[in-house]
Amino acid sequence: MSERFTGVHWMLATPFNDDETIDLDSIENLLEEAKSSGCEGVVALGVTGEAARMTDQERTAVATKVIDRANGMPVTLGATGAGTKATIDYCIQAQDIGAAAVMVSAPSMGKPNLDALLTHYERIAEAINIPIVVQDYPQTSGVHMPPAFFGRVVDNIPQAHYLKLEDPPTPTKITAIKDIIGDKMSIFGGLGGVFLLDELRRGSSGAMTGFAYPEILVSICNHMYAGETAAAESVFRKHLPAFLFEFQEGIGVAIRKQSLFERGLIKSPKVRHPGPQITSATKTELSELLTSVGLG
Repeated sequence: MSERFTGVHWMLATPFNDDETIDLDSIENLLEEAKSSGCEGVVALGVTGEAARMTDQERTAVATKVIDRANGMPVTLGATGAGTKATIDYCIQAQDIGAAAVMVSAPSMGKPNLDALLTHYERIAEAINIPIVVQDYPQTSGVHMPPAFFGRVVDNIPQAHYLKLEDPPTPTKITAIKDIIGDKMSIFGGLGGVFLLDELRRGSSGAMTGFAYPEILVSICNHMYAGETAAAESVFRKHLPAFLFEFQEGIGVAIRKQSLFERGLIKSPKVRHPGPQITSATKTELSELLTSVGLG
């Protein structure tokens, strides 16, 4: 592996038609937007990409389309499965079709066990030779990874190059992890970008998230990399209301898709059932908010 990932790796929404079939054509629009916005890479088949609501055949179709049309950007594919064997199969397939890395969250466990979780990642690493993005997202996995766990990860799994940290308060946890492992893993924030500024201040490498205006994420990161802290703060504070509005629990994906739809990047804002659609009142609030921060 050459240079490590940095910058914004945009989490791709999976576009669906109104009948909930996959809209493969709109994937090209999303990839063009990622490239033109200055993103360093893209991530497909994540939680907000509704991967859990897709069949294996659909996951393969989306992954293949993204990799074929990625415009030279590295593609990370979500490969989380319900168990270790299924996850390994997803990871092998991702490697075979050309993924630059795989993103793996903890599998659901009746009684979370960090020894079993470490073995889970070790067995994945034995099966593939591309980097692993460890996703720390206890809200969906139900598994909490304490900072000390990442010391065990880097000591035992050299391919675990990256951490996608989504266990708030993320800035505090970044510092706690770095105190243990230094720079042995590159840490990326997620959670819609709502903590991005402080994550960068604490030493994150960038963001892996899907806020519908990736150019804003790129601008914040680029200002921070250039030492232009005041400019980064200005951009972040101006757009924080939009980050927060999009990140509403339960309807965040629907809000994000509505923005992508209004930008002309996807043909329908459809979220697969049983995911919620947003109401007309929320659409109006979204439009007014985006106008107020200069994105409307």
